[in-house]
Amino acid sequence: MLVLVQRLGVGCYLLIATSLFTYTLPACGQELDARVNINYSQIQGTSTSIFDNLKTTLEQFLNDRAWTSLQFTNTEKVNCTFNITVNKYIVANGAFETTLMVQATRPVYGSNYTTTLFLFNDPNFNFEFQEFDQIEFRADMVDNNLTATLAFYVYLILGLDMDAMAPLGGTELLQTAQTIVNNAQSLSYKGWKAFEDDKNRYAIINDMLDGGMEPFRKMQYAYYRDGLDVMSENVERGRAGITTAMELLKEANNNKSMSRLPQLFTEYKRDELLSIYKGHGTSNEKEAVVATLQKINPSQGPYWRQMKE
Repeated sequence: MLVLVQRLGVGCYLLIATSLFTYTLPACGQELDARVNINYSQIQGTSTSIFDNLKTTLEQFLNDRAWTSLQFTNTEKVNCTFNITVNKYIVANGAFETTLMVQATRPVYGSNYTTTLFLFNDPNFNFEFQEFDQIEFRADMVDNNLTATLAFYVYLILGLDMDAMAPLGGTELLQTAQTIVNNAQSLSYKGWKAFEDDKNRYAIINDMLDGGMEPFRKMQYAYYRDGLDVMSENVERGRAGITTAMELLKEANNNKSMSRLPQLFTEYKRDELLSIYKGHGTSNEKEAVVATLQKINPSQGPYWRQMKE
């Protein structure tokens, strides 16, 4: 049986299962509407042309490549931003020491509201790039930290986007991100190794595909499709979907308490969750949600307690 995924309008997918015919989806590409911002204010005495060229090269790499075989219309592209802060640049060999902030958003169905799908600060984004370099990427042969890191986050973002549209719909894309991590083990750069950091690239994708963290991925669908996307039609029903998502978040955290994914989610959803529950919902509903969030991310306690108002 072959499962096809077709996007129908903003924020909507149709899953078609068939055992009678085999379809091949065209490689349309252009799944992303990606912007690259490069902050090189710390670098003095260097021509800005290298940074301008890097920005252009990376945006072309992200936007022009066919990352999947899925069909995306212009309005369905995943909006994402890659903010690169250059801390050190060595002209002689084109060595960059930078930090990377990745953010992806999605529109909420039936509204003008845009919600954060993923937000992460990666402190270990070092690479080599010479002006006018032509960059290439193959998931099965990783030999370049620049393209490998960007491709990893692309597949992670697209996997989350698909999970938000169909339960566990992003599995194949997340597995590709895991393949990149596995094939990047020989690189001499930080970010790829097990136990190096509890929220590096290895940890993120390993947790994402861990069986105990499956509720975290199912939570994506409950939060976006059954929650936010419903609120424009029925606020109470939409909030009920969000509350269900919080139960799944709680389950994921209980299953793997050392994972940083639930905490990361609460950090970039903090203000949004506050607006959903503060002054709204039943006291029992809010008590349960606050207890979950307090356990996952106690540092944000003052915000969570405002939800009870």
